[in-house]
Amino acid sequence: MPIIVRLDVMLALRKVRSKELAADIGITEANLSLLKSGKVKGIRFATLEAICERLQCQPGDLLEYAPDDGSATVDESLTGAAGSP
Repeated sequence: MPIIVRLDVMLALRKVRSKELAADIGITEANLSLLKSGKVKGIRFATLEAICERLQCQPGDLLEYAPDDGSATVDESLTGAAGSP
């Protein structure tokens, strides 16, 4: 998946334990663990907001886009430029 969750990095930088964050934002440790591992399909904006507020960070500090190898960029897929001379 091209979206990488960097929550574990931000937790380490802020010296906050997962258990503490889960309690502070009102979600289970199991759900936080799934989020950290990237095994979720989505996240509620309210949850993202609570994480950002607690860790004093921006959503971009927690999520990274890394396109899969060999995939066309958005511009190439829209214009059909991929593979053109």
